[in-house]
Amino acid sequence: MPHVIALRAIHPDAIALLNATPGVTAEIIDDLSPASLARHLPRADALIVRTLRIDRALLAQCLNLRILARHGVGYDIVDVPALTERGIPLTITPEANAVSVAEHALMLMLALARRVTAYDANMRVPLWGAQAALPTFDLAGKTVLVVGFGRIGTRVARLCAAFGMRVLVRDPGVAKGSIRGLGFEPVDDVVEAASGADIVTLHVPSNPQTRGMVNAAFLARVKPGAILVNTARGTIVDQHALERALRAGHLAGAGLDVFEEEPVETAIALLSAPNLIMTPHVAASTAEGLHRMAMHSAEAVLACFESRLDPDIVVNAEVLSRRN
Repeated sequence: MPHVIALRAIHPDAIALLNATPGVTAEIIDDLSPASLARHLPRADALIVRTLRIDRALLAQCLNLRILARHGVGYDIVDVPALTERGIPLTITPEANAVSVAEHALMLMLALARRVTAYDANMRVPLWGAQAALPTFDLAGKTVLVVGFGRIGTRVARLCAAFGMRVLVRDPGVAKGSIRGLGFEPVDDVVEAASGADIVTLHVPSNPQTRGMVNAAFLARVKPGAILVNTARGTIVDQHALERALRAGHLAGAGLDVFEEEPVETAIALLSAPNLIMTPHVAASTAEGLHRMAMHSAEAVLACFESRLDPDIVVNAEVLSRRN
């Protein structure tokens, strides 16, 4: 009888779906201590994982594992080669959080453009009215550079267009004609494009090509007074370079939902930088987003048990042919 373990709580509807499936049992493990994991992992035919780092040592305890389902899209916390060696598929939920993250990115743009946190602080004094030291601007008529044109980036581009913005797109993996066909402008040189953009928003995965992409040299070329938004992965941005750019006033502001090292549990210099709005990696965690991620994860597990996994949601899809 296949047994599914969710490492940390997921939406109860997903657990109910698993337990309602004949021959399948499911449980949530909230205690992620080494002793607890050593006790539970050998019984798991499937793991649904949220934020726990999955390395080779942990996988060695998973004697019966048939699938690892990521409750989300990013998988930089998972040792994919170790899974692939054992023929274990890693699934993600690519459609589940796209709307939520795209809306969060727009929220950060609007909050920065209108200096929401600063004016909110003024009202608590209270200090009434517009302040010369807190200039605001419209999104309409501004130029935004969308870096990454996947499920989230495409939605961000459409939202920005709806606000009347000129939308530039950089994604070498997407045909320029496809970008133009959707009404946006493809660019070849991301740094050159950033030099003319009022807002740069990041929607690429963390990999060897993108890690540290937004570094001191990149930020030096960004248009003075621009805004940077990152709801993708923290390792894409050099936090020290970003802090310097904010303190120097080269950037008008930045909105971050992700950080180089997570969770952020001790003070880092970036946290005190001016004109910075931060959220603790919660862009996808709307009520709807959490429900979709949980349900899609559970559905992937059941599909695996029934040998009908969709290759489009499998990171290491090469294992599917091996299993077949």
